[in-house]
Amino acid sequence: MQAAEIPDTMQAMVMERPQTPLVLKTVPTPVPGTEQVLIKVIACGICRTDLHILDGELTSPVLPLIPGHEVIGEVVLTGTSVKKIQTGDIVGIPWLAHTCGHCKFCSQGQENLCEHALFTGYTVNGGYAEYILAWEDFCIAIPPIYANSGGAPLLCAGLIGYRCLHLLPEHAINIGIYGFGAAAHIITQIAKYQFKSIYAFTRPQDGKGEMFAMDIGAVWAGSSLEAPPIKLDAAIIFAPDGSLVPIALSHLDKGGAVICGGIHMSDIPGFTYESLWQERMIRSVANLTREDGKRLFEIAPKVPVTTTVHYFSLAQANEALTALRTGQLTGAAVLVM
Repeated sequence: MQAAEIPDTMQAMVMERPQTPLVLKTVPTPVPGTEQVLIKVIACGICRTDLHILDGELTSPVLPLIPGHEVIGEVVLTGTSVKKIQTGDIVGIPWLAHTCGHCKFCSQGQENLCEHALFTGYTVNGGYAEYILAWEDFCIAIPPIYANSGGAPLLCAGLIGYRCLHLLPEHAINIGIYGFGAAAHIITQIAKYQFKSIYAFTRPQDGKGEMFAMDIGAVWAGSSLEAPPIKLDAAIIFAPDGSLVPIALSHLDKGGAVICGGIHMSDIPGFTYESLWQERMIRSVANLTREDGKRLFEIAPKVPVTTTVHYFSLAQANEALTALRTGQLTGAAVLVM
């Protein structure tokens, strides 16, 4: 696409203030800076983090804001200093939009903890729109198998899920997952490929969710109030419910770990030291790194990971968010342009 063919305006779903529906607006099409690319959005996944932003649980969005950070799109215009990406390339845009490269955390290989990081769909505009800007160095190369709307959930649900899986103890084989949504249904496939066994915990009386987990590859599925049939080596919590932490901890074998994969969680109730003793561990996961993206998109085609997706138009973003909030979906919701 030539610059002359790019429209001056675009459609976008805009957050004007917390705890109110998004508004479909006509806004100026952004222009890339020297190190940026302009991307025509093919699809943008709906993430639970979007709900935390819209509901005011994440308190520092730059308003007005275009949410969305699970973007698959085609590069249509490049900045003057862009060298590695060309127009026509299909790329992914994740939550991590930019880092400073020189703070303490960037210097020690923890760019996900950068002191000056920018985040797509939170502190810079995201993918609930026809076009989005991204920094060249933070675009993710997408294998052809995922260069389509079905690949969108991999850009956050997949990436955060993979980071959680990667941070489990090396010995972990029997793994519990609490909250069987977009991230869980991707990571279960990768875990199975790695000869691990997934025990899926869903909301009470969610038979549909339990069946979905088993269909994806879990070896057992039940309510989060149930005990698994064996002691677990580790557990990953994707649900934003802090009460699940001591429950998951109680089902761990010695040396096990509970990984909290969400960006926001309700308060964790107290528990006895005995539950933590014998070298059990609780750990949070924050954001992602570009290395996570490289590793995920190396392994995903080998599995191959497939996504279960419910499609919505851009104008239906509020409807999609409501479906996610109320637990109506199995798999992931994706906006298609």
